[in-house]
Amino acid sequence: MIGCTLIVKTKRAKPYNMNMKRILHVVGARPNFMKIAPIMREMAKYPREFEQILVHTGQHYDTNMSEVFFDELDLPRPEINLEVGSSSHASQTAHVMLRFEPVVLNYKPDWVIVPGDVNSTLACALVANKLGVKLAHVEAGLRSFDRTMPEEINRLLTDQIADLLLTPSRDANENLIREGVAPEKIQFVGNVMIDTLVGLLLKAEKRWSNLRKQFNLDSYILVTLHRPSNVDDPKTMREIMGALNEISREKSVIFPVHPRTRQRIADNNLQPQNRGLRLIDPLGYLDFLALEMQASLVVTDSGGVQEETTYLGVPCLTARANTERPITIACGRNRLVESKGTDLVRAVRAILYEEARPTDDIRPELWDGQTASRIVDKLREAVA
Repeated sequence: MIGCTLIVKTKRAKPYNMNMKRILHVVGARPNFMKIAPIMREMAKYPREFEQILVHTGQHYDTNMSEVFFDELDLPRPEINLEVGSSSHASQTAHVMLRFEPVVLNYKPDWVIVPGDVNSTLACALVANKLGVKLAHVEAGLRSFDRTMPEEINRLLTDQIADLLLTPSRDANENLIREGVAPEKIQFVGNVMIDTLVGLLLKAEKRWSNLRKQFNLDSYILVTLHRPSNVDDPKTMREIMGALNEISREKSVIFPVHPRTRQRIADNNLQPQNRGLRLIDPLGYLDFLALEMQASLVVTDSGGVQEETTYLGVPCLTARANTERPITIACGRNRLVESKGTDLVRAVRAILYEEARPTDDIRPELWDGQTASRIVDKLREAVA
């Protein structure tokens, strides 16, 4: 089987302890780390009940895209790294499955916990289900209702085979009920990524002074783009970069660039046309959070950034036709905008120059920094 020889480098599983439940936590891409870290810390409070094993699929393998997160989030180094790397969606999903199956057979977990909606999420969910291992999905029930998005397919399929569906918002519960998921499997626990954000706010604030000097920042717009619908279509990417160039003549724009996005910019000769638009390397979570907190506006296509800006009270424009996080729009901090030059420029100017910034401190229900505790409580009930 392709790549399975990598498993030889992992440790042999410890003898099974009947008094403890063995948990395999799966991470693959950077948003997963923010969701798993607080769960592992909370679960560590019950050392007689849980044995935890962290599996990194290697879906994000760049140091700035993954490794730095283990240090910043106080996340233990993974016991297993499947080292799948980057490839097409089908190939990546298949490689994760081939490499994860021997891990499950070796470690014989009681539960596999998968967060989010990346390819690693679905791949490991399928393996667990096929092998009869209980599966918990963190951030279950989110829907964009756009099945052209790979993430939507990953979410839909994972939710259909999960045994415990841990939702971040009440609309997610409604989506699952409508899809026929048994109500007793669904638990509304809140947004666990906010646990990480809350826990690191003070550290992030301390980074601001150095970042301000490093990038000579005053007032600026922060940009993050990575979705294929935006960066893989040359016409769309040209529209976006044209808008950013125009906006940056009026206000500084700082753009930490995903490796794939940087390649697309180079391929299509879309480099910045003035010094107001700065493309920088991907940042660690603390540095990015510090920039996010101080930004006048964030332009993104990231689900996690929509959530973070909502909690922080920073205006956000989401360059997408839809969002699986409508609660961020309901709270008034986020709005959708088409990935077209004129639409982006108009929306940015409206927020910067025409609209009063909301002063109400409106945050979604149970986005309170205590979600990991509720998740572990539900797992303790499930394994009892």
